[in-house]
Amino acid sequence: MPTKTTITGLSRRQAPKEKRQRPRKGQKSGQNQVKASSQQPTAQGKAIMIRPEANRPLNNANAAGKRPGVIMPATIKPSPRVQKQIPPLKPSNVKVKTLGMRKQAPRKKISSSRKTRLKPMAKTILYALRLLIVGVGIGAIVGTVLSVLDPASRISTQGTSNNNPRQMQTQPNPTPTAVSGLSLSQEITPLKTAVQSLVADNPNLTPGVFVVDLDNGGYVDVNASSSFPAASTIKIPILVAFFQDVDSGKIRLDESLTMQKEMVVGGSGDMRFKPVGTQFTALEVATKMMTISDNTATNMLITRMGGIEALNQRFRSWGLTITTIRNPLPDLQGTNTTSPKELGNLMAMVNQGNLVGMISRDRILDIMRKTVRNHLLPTGLGQGATIAHKTGDIGTMLADAGLVDLPTNKRYIVAVMVKRPNNDPRAEKLISSISRAAYQQLTQVAPMPTTGYQPPVMAPGVTPTSTLPPASYQPPLINPSLTNNMGSTMPPVNNNYQSPPMMTPQQYYYPYQR
Repeated sequence: MPTKTTITGLSRRQAPKEKRQRPRKGQKSGQNQVKASSQQPTAQGKAIMIRPEANRPLNNANAAGKRPGVIMPATIKPSPRVQKQIPPLKPSNVKVKTLGMRKQAPRKKISSSRKTRLKPMAKTILYALRLLIVGVGIGAIVGTVLSVLDPASRISTQGTSNNNPRQMQTQPNPTPTAVSGLSLSQEITPLKTAVQSLVADNPNLTPGVFVVDLDNGGYVDVNASSSFPAASTIKIPILVAFFQDVDSGKIRLDESLTMQKEMVVGGSGDMRFKPVGTQFTALEVATKMMTISDNTATNMLITRMGGIEALNQRFRSWGLTITTIRNPLPDLQGTNTTSPKELGNLMAMVNQGNLVGMISRDRILDIMRKTVRNHLLPTGLGQGATIAHKTGDIGTMLADAGLVDLPTNKRYIVAVMVKRPNNDPRAEKLISSISRAAYQQLTQVAPMPTTGYQPPVMAPGVTPTSTLPPASYQPPLINPSLTNNMGSTMPPVNNNYQSPPMMTPQQYYYPYQR
């Protein structure tokens, strides 16, 4: 059986073209020419190892056409070649083919930044400046926030804007916090004694009285801080809150308000007789709430200003702790509360312009002077006095609070609230009597001052001589030539001459101060 010859190695020429491998990049071509396959087949089919020596000169035996280091198979006859002397192989004579490689662009020299070129001292100064700038910025922001949130700045800003009523109407009015318009000095003892006497004469009644003279701070406080059912006197703070919103631009006086079904209630007022859906201007609703004590108008304003809780929060910001709305009007059970002192403080704040602008202050007082029911405080005032007030009347309580202007330009505040048996008429007489006592006390003319005047001191035993002429005294004769053309020593009569006006001591010594 013939043996199978296996050729394990082939020369470079005998390898198939598709299997030829290209020389790797970067590999020298001279080395490819010197190195041969490490294994070459023999004629008998066996492979032998041939290790070429590059520095050894080739033998003449290879001149027969065989390449050095290559063994041709026996079946292949070499073609005759002309014998040539092959020069010895020298590594220095081997041409090395340099493969071209893509040159990389030289990196640009990155210029060192200014920060790296700075010296350590300069870096420290630069960091310090940056920290200073950041600190100033943060301080400015924090200062602005604190100035906005500071209640003292709000009050001072409001006080400055009050000097310009027109500006007050155009700019929003910040809600002041716990501002009081009263500056109490000392209690008016005679008036307090008179009030206490009137209270003692009516043991079935429980009154609270608060009177303040706005000119000198004199006051009377009889149970004034106690809580009373507010009745319709709760409409005073509602009116003030309404004009606060007018000043801030939230409500316009000519804005139309629609009377809805749930707002219509009984009691005082005539708006309830109008059909549901009737529209009124905001000023008309506020006026009816005060002048005729319209309960439907009151509920319309409460709804327009955000409801009961929003108004109660507003009252707290004014410093009123007892004045609270708990139910819509009419509140016949007396759940809405206030006190004579808080009503007096509120009227004082309105008078000073602490809660509203001067224009709104004048509107409030003008509306309250038109109150229809004048059977309580107004009956105790004398001729020429005017009052801006609001009454409150339910079965168990009767009240009246307002600001009185006297003919002498004096102004004072009076608030009287009386708890009574159901509809007891003695409460009405008590309020009228207290008003009369306050009017009489605060309109008294003070004695004329005698500052700087001293009567002449006479020596003992010396009687003053009379300066009157004796009874037989006759006036001296006047030369007729010194008389005027009419023969009279009196100045000529001027028919247009008028005597100077007479001034009362009150006007001369006590000018009005507001």
